[in-house]
Amino acid sequence: MLIPPPLSLYIHFPWCVKKCPYCDFNSHELKRELDQANYVDALLADLEQDLPSVWGRPISSVFMGGGTPSLFSAPSMQNMMNRVRAVLPFQPDAEVTMEVNPGSQEFDDLAGYLQAGINRLSFGIQSLKDENLVRLGRIHNSEQAIKAVQKAKTVGYDNFNVDMMFGLPGQSMAAAKEDLLRLIDMGSTHISYYQLTIEANTLFAVKTPEDLPDVEMLHDMFAQGQEILSAHGFEQYEVSAYAKPSRQSQHNMNYWRFGDYLGIGAGAHAKVTMGHSGEIIRTVKQKHPNLYLQHAGTPQRLMSNEVVDDSTLLFEFFLNHLRIKQAVQWSHFESCTGLRKDMAIEKLKPLAQHGWFTMDDSGLTLSEYGFLLSDEILQQLID
Repeated sequence: MLIPPPLSLYIHFPWCVKKCPYCDFNSHELKRELDQANYVDALLADLEQDLPSVWGRPISSVFMGGGTPSLFSAPSMQNMMNRVRAVLPFQPDAEVTMEVNPGSQEFDDLAGYLQAGINRLSFGIQSLKDENLVRLGRIHNSEQAIKAVQKAKTVGYDNFNVDMMFGLPGQSMAAAKEDLLRLIDMGSTHISYYQLTIEANTLFAVKTPEDLPDVEMLHDMFAQGQEILSAHGFEQYEVSAYAKPSRQSQHNMNYWRFGDYLGIGAGAHAKVTMGHSGEIIRTVKQKHPNLYLQHAGTPQRLMSNEVVDDSTLLFEFFLNHLRIKQAVQWSHFESCTGLRKDMAIEKLKPLAQHGWFTMDDSGLTLSEYGFLLSDEILQQLID
């Protein structure tokens, strides 16, 4: 029987002020006044339906994503957190993160969010150059971003992430370096530094900017960013995540280590290990906010509800774990999947010749080269 791994909670807020042209998340432009109380009620009705699958299991982390969670006021978040804690036990040191868009954030709410138990913020800054922000369709400017972070520190936040993109339209190596150095000066404990990618079903996919950096420059920007962040005390522990000592994201590490997570809210995904059967279940909630609100307290809130089979489990475990530099321990692989390590070793052994990783009886460790080519390893696992 599988021993269920740590359990996290993801809460999705599907509305934003304006849809960014690169965004492929389940987000919808807010067309009318937001009925915050109605959505919080729906979230709790949804959660109550999920509770039987996780009875007695404590929550190790919470992440509120979107969309733009900070469109919801501090009193609304306080109400929601109080009600969630009433039905789910929390670990004493649970990390509770909320994404914040500087352009839609009322700075006075930051103290209220902290009082509500939200102890970590994630700022969607993306760039500190106003011309870049305009081209990315962001609703904030660099001054608003700087003020939002300063306010967070003033009210008592000492653990927060800031997002920054590279590979932006018309961006040079020098401009990417300057942007990142300015971001580091803001004093964050965690930086997500990632390449702008053109995703299907986005405005940029329909009309892609013509002046994007070429592949060689993108590689150089990535390497430049790694070097700069390392020199300033940030450790890269995931493909695009860099943290000061002991400030890695608990929530994201649980994803990447193939932990369990409940997902509530429009379009939220979940993965839960059923202790009585050992089955691993994946669910997806109704994506459109109106459908979600209509069905949140009923079985119809689910768009899909599937048992993950053995071959998919093996792939999904490595899809997540190969994003991080932490070695794979076969004991962890077996406890999370219920599969024997021999199944993974047999699949991976033909790839060892490439120098992407080393493997022994205890586990697998990626080389620096393999860490950059984890997608190639995953492709070989599919074939």
